[in-house]
Amino acid sequence: MAELDLLRFLAALAVVAFHYLVAYASVWGDRPAELFPALAPFAGLGILGVELFFIISGFVILMTVWGRGLGAFARSRLVRLYPAYWLSLAAVAALYGLTGAKALDPKLSPGEYLLNASMFQRLFKVTDASGVYWSLWAELRFYLLIAILVIAGVTRARVLTFGGVWLAAALGVKLLDENDLAVPDVVRETVMPAYAGYFVAGMALYLVHKRGGGWLPWLYVAAAYGLSLHSALGRVHGRIEQAGFKNMPVTDLSVIITLTLIFAVMALMALGMLRMRSSRLLAALGGTTYPLYLFHSVIAVALIPLLTGDLPPWAVATITTLVSILVSYLVYSFAERPIQRLLKPRRPTQTPPAPAVQMEKTSVP
Repeated sequence: MAELDLLRFLAALAVVAFHYLVAYASVWGDRPAELFPALAPFAGLGILGVELFFIISGFVILMTVWGRGLGAFARSRLVRLYPAYWLSLAAVAALYGLTGAKALDPKLSPGEYLLNASMFQRLFKVTDASGVYWSLWAELRFYLLIAILVIAGVTRARVLTFGGVWLAAALGVKLLDENDLAVPDVVRETVMPAYAGYFVAGMALYLVHKRGGGWLPWLYVAAAYGLSLHSALGRVHGRIEQAGFKNMPVTDLSVIITLTLIFAVMALMALGMLRMRSSRLLAALGGTTYPLYLFHSVIAVALIPLLTGDLPPWAVATITTLVSILVSYLVYSFAERPIQRLLKPRRPTQTPPAPAVQMEKTSVP
């Protein structure tokens, strides 16, 4: 699905815009929103690029596990997630260990960097080596929940049951939180009330794509939209409280419009109304997406302080973005893909069948 490659790349680019033009004050040595006043209200909405990633993940992961066993699913996720992640972790460790870079420094010990290599550092209350790693912890928990579905066997009825239970649990946790009632950490970490709506929406939209609709998947999408809108507004409000509206100039109306567009585009894609012909360019953009998400912070810390004294801010941001895309493509082409090919299990070679012996025809008397 070539359109997924494009959507994934646009989601990553939105995150880059948010970080470069709004969030990375310590990297610029100034408030980016003041450097880019005209772009900041739009770039600030790039914070929702991760939400689009989560919806796409719900769609793609369900597509991936349909008809497959637990072992095949686990291997596919291991091969997909870890090679580029390890490379980015090595880049982060080298940046702060070998240079004088200070911006966004996680200040980790060697042991904490090693724990980050597992991608389970948050389980042990260890800081992420890079700020963008937070979303991978949500993805891993989603995979663990999906593993339960895979063990049970993936069918339409079981997916609908799984999605309905997850939505109800997420809504329940949110209601308990709003009424100041204690929720055990293990329940909150498992249910993920802030992100459940996105994953379930993606899964429901895959059912629409695969089976041609039905009212129940659309009901799930509508419920997930409501849950997700509450979460998106809460996340943006939290950012505004932290930085101030001047430095995060995003309104509630713009968040509502953006999230509605995200759901609408995904719905149109599920219905087959945004079909795109596969091409090398779209495949390259799709492949570049994950490295771009992982590496753009490291490149910003290394490059922006070097350029700010000689170039205007817009030129610095443009050059840094282009370098990030180029480096990410090189990582994808010359490091990630070769490593993935090494890690993928080899298919056993099949012995060709022996040629049939040609029997001589005899006439029947």
